[in-house]
Amino acid sequence: MDSPKNPSSPPGNETAAAGSVPTNVVGLTTVFTDPLWQIPVRLHPVEVALLRTEPLRRLHFVAHGGASTVSTLQSYSRLEHTLGVLALVAHFRPEDELLRVAALLHDIGHLPLSHTFEGVAGLDHHAIGVQLVRTDPIRPVLEKHGISPEAVATALGGTAHSPLTNRSGLLNLDHLDSYVRSGRAAGRLNTDPAALLDRLGLEDAAVSADPATAASLVDLICAEARLHTSWDNVGPASVVRRLARQLLDGTPLAPARLARMTDPQLWTAFDSCAVTQAESTMVRYELHRLNVEAGSTPPDRPGWTFSLRKIYSSAPLVEGQRIEAAAPELAAELAALQALPTTFHVWWS
Repeated sequence: MDSPKNPSSPPGNETAAAGSVPTNVVGLTTVFTDPLWQIPVRLHPVEVALLRTEPLRRLHFVAHGGASTVSTLQSYSRLEHTLGVLALVAHFRPEDELLRVAALLHDIGHLPLSHTFEGVAGLDHHAIGVQLVRTDPIRPVLEKHGISPEAVATALGGTAHSPLTNRSGLLNLDHLDSYVRSGRAAGRLNTDPAALLDRLGLEDAAVSADPATAASLVDLICAEARLHTSWDNVGPASVVRRLARQLLDGTPLAPARLARMTDPQLWTAFDSCAVTQAESTMVRYELHRLNVEAGSTPPDRPGWTFSLRKIYSSAPLVEGQRIEAAAPELAAELAALQALPTTFHVWWS
């Protein structure tokens, strides 16, 4: 007689051999339930195959919060965010295979510690990601499953108007997951994400909400902008950005190699370089010595100047209308974010 199935086996593990140990690891199962949004996603064969590749697995070792992981509890990975975006796409556009694949691949070009030293030595995670789609091991996986790598590259290139990459200034699914996931990690999410999702829709490739839900989203967007301009982010990010430049200038390490490191590999590289070793230790274990104030570094003061590249403030639609027309008070809150300081004086005491 056949052995009974293990009742604790997760959905999607139905074909596991008798006696096997249950797992919910994406890439081993065919069903994944995102823990934030509580969306069960039945993975397509190409998605399972992609989740077994090095560029996707690497994202498990890259912090979504970047250098602020040393000063906050934003310790979740780029892979966790990536799977959240896939879950949102599967929820809103379940049959759009190209968009689902693009969701999985949209962050594979990220540098270690995510955005922290974007632009150093010309490094651009968007360009790196598009190049990775066109090369091994991603390209053969896509082609094996009848998906054009060039179509995916186009979807990720920024010109496509989609719920994943729209450049209209409206809230897309990528940023929606970022704001909500960050809000949960910081303890400022005042509603259940699954309940929040029930009140959201997609209109013209942008997230749309009722007025009350739009107000909740604007609160999260504003809180995230304030986090980015706070000591918590500016201090460690400015140090790591300096360290990355020093590492490239003081060692034979090529920018392309640096770009493909994981976070642990980056910290090891910092610790192995005489130029960066001391400050690398300080930023992790002596943060209390780091000082941050708004404005450029005065010529007679020690320290360095750090500038944020941008402040994210993409707005949801309100019942299908642009926020400026439907909820001008919320639009004013987002507009006020542009007055936040973006240039800072940082120094060690």
